Amino acid sequence: MYDKKVTVQNQVGLHARPATFFIQKANEFKSTIWVEKDERRVNSKSLLGVLSLGIVGGTEIRIIADGADDKEAVEALVKLVETGFVD
Repeated sequence: MYDKKVTVQNQVGLHARPATFFIQKANEFKSTIWVEKDERRVNSKSLLGVLSLGIVGGTEIRIIADGADDKEAVEALVKLVETGFVD
């Protein structure tokens, strides 16, 4: 298991289009991946789950992965968030 905290950089946060980019990136990995905000954890491969967190710009989230490629998955998603969802 591997996890890392990151602050969402873009102003709109993880809504609609950025959430779609996030989920597409998460689906590139075999590991089970979660995103956590304020002790609430959802599957990062689920659009409804990610949107339900209501993540806005400036929010700190935690990305958690467990599996064969967990470190690579977390690092790739952290990079995506840090760059404002520009792959």
